[in-house]
Amino acid sequence: MKVSFFSAQPYDKEFFTQHNKHYGFELEFFDVTLDAQTVGLVQNATAVCVFVNDKVTADVIKALAVKGVKVLALRCAGFNNVDLQAANNLGMRVCRVPAYSPEAVAEHTVAMILTLNRKTHKAYNRVREQNFSLQGLMGFDLHNKTIGIIGTGRIGQALCRIMKGFGCRILAFDLIANKDMEREGVEYVPLITLLQQSDIISLHTPLNEQTRHLVNKETLAFTKRGVMIINTGRGGLIHTKDVIDALKSGHIGYLGVDVYEQEEGLFFRDLSSDIIIDDMIQRLMSFPNVLVTAHQAFFTKEAMDQIAETTLYNIKAIMENKAAELSGMLV
Repeated sequence: MKVSFFSAQPYDKEFFTQHNKHYGFELEFFDVTLDAQTVGLVQNATAVCVFVNDKVTADVIKALAVKGVKVLALRCAGFNNVDLQAANNLGMRVCRVPAYSPEAVAEHTVAMILTLNRKTHKAYNRVREQNFSLQGLMGFDLHNKTIGIIGTGRIGQALCRIMKGFGCRILAFDLIANKDMEREGVEYVPLITLLQQSDIISLHTPLNEQTRHLVNKETLAFTKRGVMIINTGRGGLIHTKDVIDALKSGHIGYLGVDVYEQEEGLFFRDLSSDIIIDDMIQRLMSFPNVLVTAHQAFFTKEAMDQIAETTLYNIKAIMENKAAELSGMLV
């Protein structure tokens, strides 16, 4: 059985090839994103595997179905880029990886918080130039600070536990309060309360019509001046222009983003010799109090092992009519 991969990077080939030894699929890797222009690359594949920036629209799904594709496997947790209704209408099964090392993303979130706060990236470059001055490197204690965590799925829960270890007060917002988290000292509060009281706000909610541009001019008005905002969830959770305006006014004191709403065509590529025409990302990167990483929060060996194994297992289970046993089934 043939599986075609889109947006495939060298590490995808490495991990999926290694784990495929137990499954024996024929694997085909394309480095381009899947969209209406590239769907023609799929030939004689039973399953197609996609990532976060592939555009799996109704037209793309229809074209895949015509080609005989039975399974659409997402090697990620988010599925906002897939038209699930179209897949359901055409009888195409869709699966994802609902949980892969939530600690990987949570730990990267903490790395961004510490880097922005203690300016270790600036200190590293400064010392390499034999500049041992501490001027401009002052940070603040995380101990006793209030961190607001929006979304307490597996990643949000992992972050709650890590930040409790720093001695932080943890506020959380979610549709349903997690009783286990409450027993561990997490306070579930209304969103406005979280925005008003948090020194640091971290986003870990799925992207949908209710959460798109959750951080915008109106919600930022409730936050403390000098607030730190971290986004390792989805780029669309932040209204980039509103955030830039808040950075320019000094209302946002620190911003860390591992995701970006217009990241397609930028992230997962080496553009060091190119001229980037996206003015928004260029403006973001011009601020000294902004840290941008290129969607790498998930990128640990443990996470890649889990992504590859779960994805291949999902495909096998679906083709063996065992889809009911999967926790990652969407359609």
